[in-house]
Amino acid sequence: MDRSLLGLVLHPTRDASEIIAIVADWAARHGKGLAVREEDRDRVPASVEALPQDELVNRVSALISIGGDGTMLGALRSTVDNPKPVLGVHLGRLGFLVEVEPPELPEALDRLTHKNFTVEAHSCLACDVCGDDVVAFNDIALIRRPGTGLVIATLAVDGQRYGYYRCDALVVSTPTGSTAYSYAAGGPLVSPATQAVVVTPSAPMAGISRSVVLSPEEKVRLELTPDSGPVAVEVDGRVFREATSEGAIDITYRREAGMVVRLDPRRYQERNQLKLSLMDLPLLPDQLRELLPQTFREQLDRREIPR
Repeated sequence: MDRSLLGLVLHPTRDASEIIAIVADWAARHGKGLAVREEDRDRVPASVEALPQDELVNRVSALISIGGDGTMLGALRSTVDNPKPVLGVHLGRLGFLVEVEPPELPEALDRLTHKNFTVEAHSCLACDVCGDDVVAFNDIALIRRPGTGLVIATLAVDGQRYGYYRCDALVVSTPTGSTAYSYAAGGPLVSPATQAVVVTPSAPMAGISRSVVLSPEEKVRLELTPDSGPVAVEVDGRVFREATSEGAIDITYRREAGMVVRLDPRRYQERNQLKLSLMDLPLLPDQLRELLPQTFREQLDRREIPR
């Protein structure tokens, strides 16, 4: 590992040139090297080294994810066998993992290189999808293909069969992923401080119709039945397999598989409370007011009509 080398992980499609320029300028002033995946060579200045994915993760001391939660999840997946601190910089919209806004980046990089931060450990789901290994930090989902039938699968926990699902989609999530697809399907919000696996059906027609919350020590097996329609398999929102109509997915929980850099855990938590309020959580108006920046609160106070 080269402690003077930082890796860049870029959003796959959005223009990140302004943020890359900030990082490159900071690196030049501080004598630090930057590296990026070979596939992104044409998106960065010539001063940034291009490396194969595995070599990139092995050589850098930390990764800088530029994007939203999807980019951050990709960065975490790339480090699962060799965990490195990942700093998230916002280029997305509503994100729960990413903490740093572009204007804050130079100070954040100073703190990153001086190890003036805390690490938030994230667990993942280690999955065997019909013989192929894959990891998910948010969730893995079986999703019906429109017009071709339903997802019909049995659930077994530690080898004991519990029942079956007949639904549009079947989502298995970590606590971090409980705010994503699982929540949209009607699943519970699970504290990120909890260790658990959540199995949630979307639009269930028969069988198990509620979320099942399991311990991290329990092994989950989902097996498609012969009458299931072909399903797509998504991992952290990305299609892993276009369609399959047979086979099984074995899922185990892996603790502390990823390291997320936190510069201000309290402020990060407050921001997430505000984001969760946009998802119809019952926060009181006074709670929402407290989450606003001080200048916004002062403006609201001046606009209030005296009683």
